[in-house]
Amino acid sequence: MEYKRIKTAKIYEQVADSLINMIKDGTLKSGDKLDSVEQLAQNFGVGRSAIREALSGLRSMGLVEMRQGEGTYVKGFDAERFTLPVSTAFLMKKDDVKELYQVRKILEVGTAEYAAQSYKEEDLLKMEEALQLMADAKGNEKIAEQADADFHLAVAQATQMNLLIHLMGSVSELMSETIRETRRILLYTEDRSNILYKEHERIYQAIKNRQADQAREKMYEHLENVEELLFRELDKK
Repeated sequence: MEYKRIKTAKIYEQVADSLINMIKDGTLKSGDKLDSVEQLAQNFGVGRSAIREALSGLRSMGLVEMRQGEGTYVKGFDAERFTLPVSTAFLMKKDDVKELYQVRKILEVGTAEYAAQSYKEEDLLKMEEALQLMADAKGNEKIAEQADADFHLAVAQATQMNLLIHLMGSVSELMSETIRETRRILLYTEDRSNILYKEHERIYQAIKNRQADQAREKMYEHLENVEELLFRELDKK
């Protein structure tokens, strides 16, 4: 019989777990300001880098917000929404990004195919709204990033499959974070804004025309193109 070896939790994950438990039990409440990085490092008996990684992860999970020049504050905690394990918060590690893109391809390529078969008119409207926002962003990358994430979620909703919609919703925060970071890296290295828009538009047209095979193909091409360019940059780091 083979046993899977137990992995020791990294220090920053232990710090994050501790802070999450303090938020869950009410020790830290919405609006509370956390101690400085230096003070937290002293309190936990760890290095400042571990504190920064823990706080970055909690920010990705939507549990804290970092205000420029003010500090880090606790956000509202919704126990029902909080379903992802702590380790997923530290997504932008290179190996984790690569793994997530494989998961995205498994989920989203099939999702596009089913969306083409099952969409309702209101689903198309949501996709069109997201595309329009992307087109109108004109350099406002925050708007474009949100529109990008909204488009992919609208495709999932167009399948009319509640389990799939719930699953995509559960990982939507992770997907949004990778979309944001991916676009920042790609747009910093190349002028990809128009290309990204056209790739999404081709997915939309295939879905609208109920071309399931084309929708599947265009979604795969989009994720493959982004993945190739992104990892080329990540591998340089």
